[in-house]
Amino acid sequence: MEYVVIVLLVLILILLVVLLTRKKDDSLMIERLGRFETDITKEVGSFKLDFSKDLRNDFERLNEKIEQKLNLINDKVNERIDQNFEKTNKTFNSIIERLSKIDEAQKKIDGLSSEIVSLQSVLTDKKTRGIFGEVNLNYILTSVFGEKNTGIYDIQHKMSNGFIADAILYAPSPLGTICIDSKFPLENYQKMTDKTLSKEQRDLALKQFKLDVKKHVDAISSKYIVLGETSNEAIMFLPAEAIFAEINAYHPDLIEYAYNKSVWITSPTTLMSTLTTISMILKNMERDKYAKVIHEELNKLSIEFAKYKERWDKLSRSIDTVSKDVKEIHITTQKITNRFNSINSVEVDKLTTKEK
Repeated sequence: MEYVVIVLLVLILILLVVLLTRKKDDSLMIERLGRFETDITKEVGSFKLDFSKDLRNDFERLNEKIEQKLNLINDKVNERIDQNFEKTNKTFNSIIERLSKIDEAQKKIDGLSSEIVSLQSVLTDKKTRGIFGEVNLNYILTSVFGEKNTGIYDIQHKMSNGFIADAILYAPSPLGTICIDSKFPLENYQKMTDKTLSKEQRDLALKQFKLDVKKHVDAISSKYIVLGETSNEAIMFLPAEAIFAEINAYHPDLIEYAYNKSVWITSPTTLMSTLTTISMILKNMERDKYAKVIHEELNKLSIEFAKYKERWDKLSRSIDTVSKDVKEIHITTQKITNRFNSINSVEVDKLTTKEK
């Protein structure tokens, strides 16, 4: 663009020169025009060369800047790719770790399922089911009161009537001695909750389940409530929370029946809470007993201190009397001393002169 402008300027100058010199000699004008053309050609060539150099330098600088920008962009892209790869790698490792944990959990679930199946096979037998309840009862008593704490509870205690209670609790009054029996009415409960059975079968199982519970309540009331040996109440321990929840939620008549027979129906959770409350009562009673002993000892100490104060007052009065006598003796001694000093200071010659 600048080259075209210069060319136009040159042409305008040429026209001006032609107009100014048209009256002169043509040969002189031609000579001058030749020299002017030569100069213009040189100037144009020099401009083209400088313009080419400047343009080349501009392109080189532009290429350098573009290359720098591209390098920066490349570095940023590589950095972002590295960061994303690191995050992706962490996510992938986390997924693998979670999958391994899920796989491990699945194995545990499978093992637990097999254990549940084996537990169900064990609980179908009445004898092993009774042992299961006794073990749970013993574990709860040990957890609350400590192991082999025979001062508070006893396991497999034989009553005076010949029956053996699963556990007996020596609770403080007004509760007194309470027997605990572990019962587990499972067969008919499983039938009444089995959705694969017909409604008639489940209703029949429900009636039999309620009869089983009442039968257990009657047995506990007759065997483990002994006048003069135990309190007038006993505890029926159900080691299955589901059965306890079923009775409390849908069969209040069973709760009332047990209440009339002086039998408490408990589950592992409620029995734990009851025993924990009794344990706190025992601890408070023990603390109160020691507090009473301390109070009695303080009263005795108070009496002894009163005697000590009386004797000290007597001694203080005796000391005051002795102190007063000592002061009076000291005064008398001082007077006698002064008298002796006065006698010793009398001059014998003056006494003889006075006698003459």
